[in-house]
Amino acid sequence: MEYATVEVKVPKAMQGFFSDDYALDQNEELKRNALLLYPYIHENVISHGRAAEILGIKKLDLIDLYDTMGFPYFDMDISEVFRDIQTFRSLKKEKA
Repeated sequence: MEYATVEVKVPKAMQGFFSDDYALDQNEELKRNALLLYPYIHENVISHGRAAEILGIKKLDLIDLYDTMGFPYFDMDISEVFRDIQTFRSLKKEKA
């Protein structure tokens, strides 16, 4: 995978976490990069599939990675689920 250098403005206290001296293993590097992409997924700027492409992994692997970090693939509460079910049922009745 080809990499680029990106300048990131962070609080001074965080500087040590972004230096080259702070060595990450491959899995930790993947997690960090996935976390950098997550806000764009959450705001629907990019899809999980596109983020996975950028990271060089499969979409389902990215979804699993986010799940292990506590970011669910579906972020609906139960009332939204019930509302969607009701909408589906009413649309199904209209077709019948």
